[in-house]
Amino acid sequence: MTVLKTSMRNFFAHKGRMALSAVAVLLSVAFVCGTLVFTDTMNTTFDKLFAATSSDVTVTPKAAKSDEDPQSGRPESMPASALTRAGKAEGVKSAEGAVSSMNVTVVNSDNKNMGSTTGAPTIAGNWTKNDLRSMQITSGHAPRGPTEVMVDADTADKHHLKLGDELRTIAVTGDFRAKIAGIATFKVTNPGAAVVYFDTATSQRELLGATGRFTHINVTAAAGVGDEQLKRNVADALGAGAYTVRTQKETADENRKGINGFMGVIKYAMLGFAGIAFLVGIFLIINTFSMLVAQRTREIGLMRAIGSSRGQVNRSVLVEALLLGVVGSLLGVAAGVGIAVGLMKVMSSMGMDLSTRDLTVKATTPVAGLLLGIVVTVLSAYLPARRAGKVSPMAALRDAGTPADGKAGLVRGLIGLVLTGAGTFALYAAATADKASDGSLVLGLGVVLTLIGFVIIGPLLAGVVVRVISAVLLRAFGSVGRMAERNALRNPRRTGATGAALMIGLALVACLSVVGSSMVASATDELDRTVGADFIVQGNQRIVAQAEKAMQATPGLAHVTRYKDLKAELTTPDGKVDGSGITAADPSYAEDLHRKTTAGELTAAYGKDAMSVGSDYAKKHGVKVGDTVSVAFTGGSTARLKVAAITDDDVAIDQGARYMSIETMKKYVPAGKIPPNQIMFGEAKKGQEKQAYAALKKAMEPYPQYQVRDQTDYKQELKDQVGQLLNMVYGLLALAIIVAVLGVINTLALSVVERTREIGLMRAIGLSRRQLRRMIRLESVVIALFGALLGLGLGMGWGTTAQKLLALEGLNVLEIPWPTIIGVFIGSAFVGLFAALIPAFRAGRMNVLNAIATE
Repeated sequence: MTVLKTSMRNFFAHKGRMALSAVAVLLSVAFVCGTLVFTDTMNTTFDKLFAATSSDVTVTPKAAKSDEDPQSGRPESMPASALTRAGKAEGVKSAEGAVSSMNVTVVNSDNKNMGSTTGAPTIAGNWTKNDLRSMQITSGHAPRGPTEVMVDADTADKHHLKLGDELRTIAVTGDFRAKIAGIATFKVTNPGAAVVYFDTATSQRELLGATGRFTHINVTAAAGVGDEQLKRNVADALGAGAYTVRTQKETADENRKGINGFMGVIKYAMLGFAGIAFLVGIFLIINTFSMLVAQRTREIGLMRAIGSSRGQVNRSVLVEALLLGVVGSLLGVAAGVGIAVGLMKVMSSMGMDLSTRDLTVKATTPVAGLLLGIVVTVLSAYLPARRAGKVSPMAALRDAGTPADGKAGLVRGLIGLVLTGAGTFALYAAATADKASDGSLVLGLGVVLTLIGFVIIGPLLAGVVVRVISAVLLRAFGSVGRMAERNALRNPRRTGATGAALMIGLALVACLSVVGSSMVASATDELDRTVGADFIVQGNQRIVAQAEKAMQATPGLAHVTRYKDLKAELTTPDGKVDGSGITAADPSYAEDLHRKTTAGELTAAYGKDAMSVGSDYAKKHGVKVGDTVSVAFTGGSTARLKVAAITDDDVAIDQGARYMSIETMKKYVPAGKIPPNQIMFGEAKKGQEKQAYAALKKAMEPYPQYQVRDQTDYKQELKDQVGQLLNMVYGLLALAIIVAVLGVINTLALSVVERTREIGLMRAIGLSRRQLRRMIRLESVVIALFGALLGLGLGMGWGTTAQKLLALEGLNVLEIPWPTIIGVFIGSAFVGLFAALIPAFRAGRMNVLNAIATE
């Protein structure tokens, strides 16, 4: 009870200092809980949607038995006879044929794409009774003929659509128009998909290119019949193995698989950044308790002298940490729910609608947040508590601070140097690896070891680096600058720990900046060296035939190149089977992409019954020019193609691609199963580049799902995409930077308290308030720049090593983004200035006489 009272008294006596540490715990726990609540809510949203849209039993075609190849852009479908047989199965109340396709684009009268901007699909199909499970018609009526369409209410609201507006649907089979006859509202939350409905005949004709076919069958069970029994009955009626038959749960689980990977990436990436924030917060908490223990050394000595045991002193500090962890974690859990709601609002503004009605806070989320926050806080305070317990009564009564342990410092320094050396060696090994997959594991080890090593040897580095920074920066400030330097060097361990908190975040910023800049520079260099085409047409969907014709008819183009990827199994002369497919392109692709060959000529690969293979593939399977490879096309026949060229795989574009001509492909793949183009290229007639570019843009205007880019556009888009990704990562890393700033504030605030008498004496002999505040600000700037210098140096080392691994994948250019690095370094000085505002202000207000009288 005495320990608890002492801990409570000390906790509230230093509530200002504790508040800063509590904020670090709060932010870290909030990010973890916010991530868990956000991802759980998304899962709940999709679970409800999939459950509501799935019938009791769903029948879909099997790929091997399907009469349609999904590469064609048309969905796999089944004949109407399957619907008849399924409807006659025992236990079936009703069976309904449905048509659904996601390979469509819907535009309004202004040619604006009505689809989602967040990657959610546009879904077109026929209106069925099963849709009433998840939607209700709230305006107009269901489509009754080929000129009518119904849209979902979310899409109508987002794009200001109303009854009577005309929409154009662009499908693989062609374009068709219809006017909005109805609007349907989701009964559950729609995460952002755009949905349009047609009558059954129109859906079959326009989406499948054939009447009397369905993409799936919705089967409803009769009263008293379970889903599993119904599944068996329907499967028996259709014939064993003829179709895929799933229960409602199985269908929902199958649909969920499509988003699990995406959700997993979001969840673990955000938790990773939360972990970084926790790591930074550890330094803050260690620093806080170390300084509080140092300030209470005489008090601890008195407690020991009157009978308190080492264990009681230790427990007193740990109980304070426990209180801090509980308070910070409880607030963090509540803040985490707020963060999740905020993320949902942000996603909704971007087009992915998430309703707070589906807000999901599982019991494990607050438990995980509380445990994590409390455990991390208590463990962070363990070393200071242990150090407090080891102080002898007489030493504490003689000293104003805890005695330094020189032997422990030497051992720690040696361990840090060993770890840093081992990490440096691992980075070197990664940079010289022969395979990127092997080197990446060694790179990860090197990053961890060098980070831990730098944290441990931080106090040693502080003595050197701070002196160098001070010589450059502080000499101009005279005696005030020299005092700021001495204050920063007074306790190297404290300065090292404070700087390390900032170092971690900035090391990751520098590493990612180097990797991102190198990727852009490498891709740009690769485009300059290898891409000869003037124009590239590409989109999120395959290029439909009508868009292809529009491009081919564009004036000012010397040639247009089609590029298709096909599913196929290749059997090499050594008997090995590879199912990664093959690419078919026009012979002009050899002009559009300047690929080096290690044997043969690429133009020969576009000859009759010929192909090329990549150098890695040739080496792996012992293939050489003149060999014959068996190519079994999915949905087509088997060809025996002669290897006419081996392309060099030391590239980033089309690495490992195997080429053949489109004419050869047509011999072995039926016309109905030839896929639309994945991408198309254009070459302008000499001297007509600008006119051809403008003409091509105009020709592709009716198809907003595709982008027309020249090489300058392509490079800029690549740069923008990498920049957006980095900005998002920097935004997440900002949490760690914020916690690091709190650490600097806390260190300075406690340092000011620790030096109260000293500050009073300096003020008494003539130091002005302005000079005092400047001294504290300069001390803060030096500490911040110390952490920045270590972090940026470490991060550039990591980034350079990562680029060496990327070079094995064809990204050969190393580019250090000096403007970013210099900007971050200068920004760190402002971080130091900001962190010193409150401590400097409080120091300036200190009463001189009271300060001198302080014990």
